[in-house]
Amino acid sequence: MHAEDEAQFQAFVQARWAHLVRTAYLLSGDRHFAEDLAQAALAKAYRSWRKVNRSDNPEAYVRRILVSCNSDRFRKRRVAERLTDAPPEGPGADPTARVAQREVLLKALAGLPARQRAVVVLRYWDDLSEAEVAQTLGCSAGTVKSQAAKGLAKLRVYPGLGASDEPGVPGARGRRERMTTDHGGVK
Repeated sequence: MHAEDEAQFQAFVQARWAHLVRTAYLLSGDRHFAEDLAQAALAKAYRSWRKVNRSDNPEAYVRRILVSCNSDRFRKRRVAERLTDAPPEGPGADPTARVAQREVLLKALAGLPARQRAVVVLRYWDDLSEAEVAQTLGCSAGTVKSQAAKGLAKLRVYPGLGASDEPGVPGARGRRERMTTDHGGVK
């Protein structure tokens, strides 16, 4: 790899590492595996960095690799995952704020089928459009809409996450702002 490409890749990793790990954690439910998943995605991106960097959106390209790596894990192992730790905190996060609610949300996400979880995480955590989620997952926008609706319906009836006017509770009203804090961490 040329020095300029190497520098661009390193800058990308430094800028996007924490976000990739958080997304991987929400997809996988395992903090340690999330780091491995982010590393695996970045290793694949590194091998074809010129192609990735020339794409319209390198972050979307790497996110697609991340989702594929996570899907490969399910195809290979078919093991049910359980959330045991809190997700990595972003800079300036208050680690004591809304811990119980965060744990409920993470357990609810872990209970969703892998495809629904991926759609909900990408659509409402990463705040991607339906078209971007469809492109990332390699499916139609209609599939994204139906999987999001099914996933959100399951989250709404999960104990402690039902439709509510209380700030921070994902329910009938609101999407991303009810699932994340101002600094990007899950409430």
